[in-house]
Amino acid sequence: MQRERIEAAGDEEPGSDGIMAGTVCWEDTQLHLDALRRSVDSALDGFTRLPEDCPPRLREAMRYSLLAEGKRLRPLLVLLAAEACGGRISDALPAACAVEMIHAYSLIHDDLPAMDDDDLRRGRPTCHRQFDEATAILAGDALLTLAFEVLAKHTSPKEKAGECCALLAEAAGPCRLVGGQVDDILAEKGGHSPELLEHIHRRKTGALIEVSLVLGAVLAGADDRRRRAVAEYGRCLGLAFQITDDLLDVEGEEDVVGKRLGKDQDRSKLTFPGLLGIDESRRRAAAAVDQACRAVEGLGADARHLTALARFIAERKR
Repeated sequence: MQRERIEAAGDEEPGSDGIMAGTVCWEDTQLHLDALRRSVDSALDGFTRLPEDCPPRLREAMRYSLLAEGKRLRPLLVLLAAEACGGRISDALPAACAVEMIHAYSLIHDDLPAMDDDDLRRGRPTCHRQFDEATAILAGDALLTLAFEVLAKHTSPKEKAGECCALLAEAAGPCRLVGGQVDDILAEKGGHSPELLEHIHRRKTGALIEVSLVLGAVLAGADDRRRRAVAEYGRCLGLAFQITDDLLDVEGEEDVVGKRLGKDQDRSKLTFPGLLGIDESRRRAAAAVDQACRAVEGLGADARHLTALARFIAERKR
């Protein structure tokens, strides 16, 4: 794939089009992200055109959930981090797809009746509603394992493939993503505190966002300083994203967000607005975005799209 490049927008003043002085405006970043998203969607389509040995119903369920229209935030972060660290988008594309497969599997399982019991995802019936619970469980399992197959087979050199597989497995595993999901379920029984809330979401949501950026840096051959910078950006962005997600469950419009809203309160879920209130939640989201942007200041102009994306995250409507 030809590497997309958009020049920064000079010394523009803040306003409806510009994010802040000296940075690229959101419209330019959006064009860049749209181009990257098309590459991700094409690669995901290719990786899930599985051989005839795969049962057609399983393949259909995998592709139904994976290829549904979505933000593709995590794979975009892989690519943007690779770009910000001087790497090539094409080298990071398999890792970007692997991360999205892990994310899709987690959503399929999250939506199951034993977990969040959701009927709607990305504006469509959830996987277990479209097919059945057993097929949904197995489609999630298949996407989880396919992610590591894609990462191992299509990443070079093999030393980087091994490192990336280990990083992604840790982020998706029992101490991070899955552990955060378990604690989130247990929190429905009480014992709420701001510290527990942030601890849960730094793992349940933040782990996959953070590792997306680290994978991009690793594949770009970044040094420790750059890896630490994008990792810190990811930690802060993950927190801002989750707070905004909690706010959307309270204030969003269901047809725009694409999933059933108000369910967090119905299930006594531990959320930022539920524990801290809407105003304090917004303040914390804004502070996390500011910290994320500061983390990548030292990466220079190549990080401008990361900065613009962080600013957008706290204002998103879906």
